[in-house]
Amino acid sequence: MVASNLNACLTLGMAAFTLDLMAQLPEAYQAFSPLIDILPLIPVFFLLLAFVWQASVGFR
Repeated sequence: MVASNLNACLTLGMAAFTLDLMAQLPEAYQAFSPLIDILPLIPVFFLLLAFVWQASVGFR
């Protein structure tokens, strides 16, 4: 039981370190940081656009 708890802690620790490491852009790409912050929102904009489009044509 202790070994599985230790393994879980190590796995979570490595995952947290990996996420922290991946969250930082390399220096060459720091100029694109604002763009990368917005990119995940693009699918949400398309979803909202679909509702606006359907509202404009009367929800056929």
